[in-house]
Amino acid sequence: MTDPRHVLVHGGTFVSVGVGGEITGTHSGHAPDGLFVRDARHLSRWQLTVDGAVPWVLVPVEPGDTARCVLVPRVGLEEPPSCTVVREQAVAEHGLVESLRVVGNRAVPTAVRLALTVDADFADPFELRHDHRTYCKTGAVRARRATGDGVVFDYHRGEWASRTEVVCTPAPDAVEETGTGARRLVWALELPPEGTVELLLRVTAHPHGAPHPARVPGSPGEAIRELRSLQDELTPRTRLDPRPEWPGLVDVCAQGLADLAVLRVPATGPDGEDVRVPAAGVPWFSAMLARDALLTSLFSVEHLPALAAATLAALAATQADAEAPEPGKIVHEVRHGELAHFGQVPYGRCYGSVDATPLFLVLLGAYTATTGDRTLARRLEPHARAAVDWLLDHGGLAEHGYLVHRADGSGPAGRGWKDSPGAICRADGTPATGPVRAAGAQGYAYDALRRAAFLARTAWADPAYAARLNRTATALRTRFPGDFWMAEHDFPALALDEHGKPLDALGSDAGHLLWSGLLDEEQGRAVGRRLLAPDFFSGWGVRTLAAGQGAYHPLSSHRGAVWPHDNAVIALGLARYGLHEEAHTVARGVLAAARAGGNRVPEVLSGHPRDTHPVPVPHPHSGVRQSRSAATPLALLTAVGDRAG
Repeated sequence: MTDPRHVLVHGGTFVSVGVGGEITGTHSGHAPDGLFVRDARHLSRWQLTVDGAVPWVLVPVEPGDTARCVLVPRVGLEEPPSCTVVREQAVAEHGLVESLRVVGNRAVPTAVRLALTVDADFADPFELRHDHRTYCKTGAVRARRATGDGVVFDYHRGEWASRTEVVCTPAPDAVEETGTGARRLVWALELPPEGTVELLLRVTAHPHGAPHPARVPGSPGEAIRELRSLQDELTPRTRLDPRPEWPGLVDVCAQGLADLAVLRVPATGPDGEDVRVPAAGVPWFSAMLARDALLTSLFSVEHLPALAAATLAALAATQADAEAPEPGKIVHEVRHGELAHFGQVPYGRCYGSVDATPLFLVLLGAYTATTGDRTLARRLEPHARAAVDWLLDHGGLAEHGYLVHRADGSGPAGRGWKDSPGAICRADGTPATGPVRAAGAQGYAYDALRRAAFLARTAWADPAYAARLNRTATALRTRFPGDFWMAEHDFPALALDEHGKPLDALGSDAGHLLWSGLLDEEQGRAVGRRLLAPDFFSGWGVRTLAAGQGAYHPLSSHRGAVWPHDNAVIALGLARYGLHEEAHTVARGVLAAARAGGNRVPEVLSGHPRDTHPVPVPHPHSGVRQSRSAATPLALLTAVGDRAG
């Protein structure tokens, strides 16, 4: 879906503006506009008028690290505009900085009235979703006050307090009330003949609970230099050799690295140290989601091991402790917003995933094997052993032989990455109910046990523990085909239902079994080839569910759409089983979709086939920037190896 807004990202801060740099506080497409910091909207209005009217947009905002556009006042057809306004905006760690250059178009002095309507509603992102939910905010108080050089917006609800400051140079000539709570900053400008007047606007967000004082750069240029410094933390450390057989791969990787650099959000390690971890993505998930951070770090561990180390530290710090209902479990999601703070949404620290805990062990093992550094493995040994205990006890491996998810109330049956309602289903579309054993999660559990055994043997000096974990992993691999393999399809079931019966939908999750190595050689190669059949492979990637089944829909997120990160896992799995041509085919499809989008890998595409849709059909709920997608080209780089395409 085409979205007219432009999104700028810097760590845990992002701003979404329209084609003329405006923020209206409304929805367009599938996401809200505004300035967002730590799960709160610190600007909900930012609307410019020239001589009392919204200006015409001569040059709209174009893709880039700033939002730059050219505006003129509205005039009659025969009257040339009195001035031209060049607007440039850049985002910083805790705010927005904007320059307005007003250029006179006449040979005589010209009076221009410039006004900017500003508001901050401090809305939590969960209030802005299209899910028809409302949240009571008893006792909330908003206040506004003019200052000598701008305006300040304050918000209080009990102990919760946030503030937005707007500082202008030169100061506005007036700050007017609008009757809506917004304030209008007004400048009466006198332009010299064909002369220029410049204004600088700085918005500083002071969110509740921010660990460090806010500071906003003095100009868009300075903000961009800070952004480049953030990106340089990653890009110089990653060598991307041009490969003639893979044209464009380096450019797609470079774009992914640039996005990944700015998607990192502040977090804290187990000893209180500051780290930066990949946020899931904007606009809805500018927060740490463990699964997303873990997969992003796994995709990039060969190129960016420091990112993996930061992710592991942050997740160890938020691991469920001995007093929790499920000790040792890795957190699913961490939010800092008002609704999470007051318990109105369950995401302050949410432990509702079945796969984050095994993936934590997979990443720790992969980091140690890749770097040869055992220091982190020794430091996190108590956390890793607690995670293994969760797999065996609360996760269900010891009692049931598989990782089991028990849905919370009316929640979805699956708590893996396919967590939309009805995603875990039969081929006819009948959704699973009750506890389920998802196939992909069993692969993660197998890999986690093997990796933990490796750590026990090499870093923890505990060969007996290593042998025990290897026996448990082998037993899981031995029993899996008898319960999951569907001989009539020569393919594994999507999951086992609450009665242990196979759910016969054919899903891309089977590719995750290749990645983890759970299948034997014959079954793995059969699955790999099946995933490249036309009902699975759209030309842009492998669909989440094969076409032709009753459950399939090309625009269903987890029952027919194509997710590039899912395909990165599949490509790595294909390469593991020696199916290099198939891995190359998947990589070419994903890279073609990225090139069609300006070298940025999309979060998700529709499942429409490429042979009838030569341009990728966007998915209506695809995020703007997403960390797993940003790291996908690095995973593809690993999957294709040094072999020619």
